[in-house]
Amino acid sequence: MFQIFRKNTEMVSDSDALPGRDSPIPTADTHFVLDRPLTADVPEGFEVAIFGMGCFWGVERMFWKLEGVYLTMVGYGAGHSPNPTYQEVCSGQTGHNELVRVVYDSEVVSYEDLLRVFWEGHDPTQGMRQGNDVGTQYRSGIYWTNDVQKSAAESSKAMFEDRLDDAGYGKVTTEILQAPSFYFAEDYHQQYLAKNPGGYCGVGGTGVSCPIGTGVTV
Repeated sequence: MFQIFRKNTEMVSDSDALPGRDSPIPTADTHFVLDRPLTADVPEGFEVAIFGMGCFWGVERMFWKLEGVYLTMVGYGAGHSPNPTYQEVCSGQTGHNELVRVVYDSEVVSYEDLLRVFWEGHDPTQGMRQGNDVGTQYRSGIYWTNDVQKSAAESSKAMFEDRLDDAGYGKVTTEILQAPSFYFAEDYHQQYLAKNPGGYCGVGGTGVSCPIGTGVTV
């Protein structure tokens, strides 16, 4: 994503973070690709997965292509400032990560399927960056919503780290945390690469396969 802000690679403390705001910032009403209301509501029987993998434009596209995914949305979380703007997140003074929230039918696509897309879709060894995108908002993260997801995330991390080590990569820097509050990003960020097919996508994998789930072509 555009590097017009300070490249901050150290997490800001809660006491030094921007204050944020009480009200959510405006976002899109409808998913541009799936043509469903873009809300935080989860249909009965569906589940939620949340990932950070770098610039959320390209990451979201990976997931909306999967059969069984009901809805995707991009936003901010895992930081300190409530209801931040994109400019505030890019300043490095909110502590937030760029996140993709996935609502899915686990009878069609499993959480392990989603984890494989996560691990294969970016380089989880780069710390506070992803490719040319540098800053705390580009860090690798899995944000679990229940204990089953937590266990699956942790075991898949250990397994994939072994694969990466065999391929000559360094230590996995992915944070695995309980799902934080999710703050919707602005309208123009939602399904950005569907609205702008030639737009920037700075996300790329390592070429190392993850032996769980099923992949997706970007």
